[in-house]
Amino acid sequence: MWSFQNPVKIIFGPDEFYNLDKIIAGRKYGLITYPNSPFNELAQKLQKSAGTPTLVINNVAPNPDYELLRRQTETLKNHLDKTDVLVALGGGSVIDTAKVLSFSRGDFSIVTEFLEKRKQQPLDKLELPIIAIPTTSGTGSEVTRWATVWNRQTSKKYSLDHPNLFPSFAVIDPTLMIAKSKELTLVTALDALSHSMESIWNKNANPLSTKYAIEASRKILKYLPLLIQDLSSIHLRTELAEASLLAGLAFSNTKTALAHNLSYPMTLRWGIEHGIACSFTLPLIMRSVKNIESEQKLALEAIFETDLQNGSKKLEKFLTNLGISIDYNDYGISHEEFLNITEGAFLGERGKNFFGRKEDFIYELNKEKA
Repeated sequence: MWSFQNPVKIIFGPDEFYNLDKIIAGRKYGLITYPNSPFNELAQKLQKSAGTPTLVINNVAPNPDYELLRRQTETLKNHLDKTDVLVALGGGSVIDTAKVLSFSRGDFSIVTEFLEKRKQQPLDKLELPIIAIPTTSGTGSEVTRWATVWNRQTSKKYSLDHPNLFPSFAVIDPTLMIAKSKELTLVTALDALSHSMESIWNKNANPLSTKYAIEASRKILKYLPLLIQDLSSIHLRTELAEASLLAGLAFSNTKTALAHNLSYPMTLRWGIEHGIACSFTLPLIMRSVKNIESEQKLALEAIFETDLQNGSKKLEKFLTNLGISIDYNDYGISHEEFLNITEGAFLGERGKNFFGRKEDFIYELNKEKA
């Protein structure tokens, strides 16, 4: 028996951003976005069609952190009674911020109590429903029920996870992604690749999530190298946007697994960009499950059209051709430090989703360094 749930209404297509006023439908809306161009220009265009927002929070930073989220929650508190819906325009950090704000109901202690003490608060529905408009092809947050929250003061990463945190609408407009830089395009797409593959070698995988994941992985492997060479191609942007969406749908029902748990301390301590930190270990993880007979193994082989040993070599070549090193030493991490990261990763929630064995992973790890 298996089940799949995703309640988000998805609207996909070029220039769909310009139909947002129909979704807002006269409601008083708060805008959550970034402080710089092109988001200022997009905010002005939205204002012309949907009216002036009752609230603007445009100081979102990458990897939403306690300190900033607390200040943003205070801003929301003063506008809560005159806001009906939140419009999250930006990357995963913007959408995650909107989820935290809606969950908080203007009181950040509600969030911290839930994250740190798992103290449940009644939440039959979001205080403020969310319309998510991603401007990158990566996080999939527009179709998931969680938000990543960081506390840099204590060097901890949390996942705000609740079944009612799904946005109401996800509007995916590939034209909003055309202006994105090569670096941002690369790291967000690699995050999506990790989402798709992590949802396959996952104890929570099901036939539908796996189908989404296979297609997402194939698209990223095929189209990302082309897009890096032609950043203004609407066709290639559309393919990557669809791949990211499919990956998001896949892991919306499985969560991530080992690669993400490995990545968090590497981002916190070594400052490695999330999309790189969660993707450069994928070939190693693939090799560690090569002897495990399962439906998941067949799915991974379907992506690369070969066995996992050769598939991992194809993936290594894909990453290195994009300028991504697969050697943790190149990021300033020693072998001993990586072994410590591994021990912690297998103990974490996401690590426990992984269907492989720690001893196989460490065997492959040590074999590489022999």
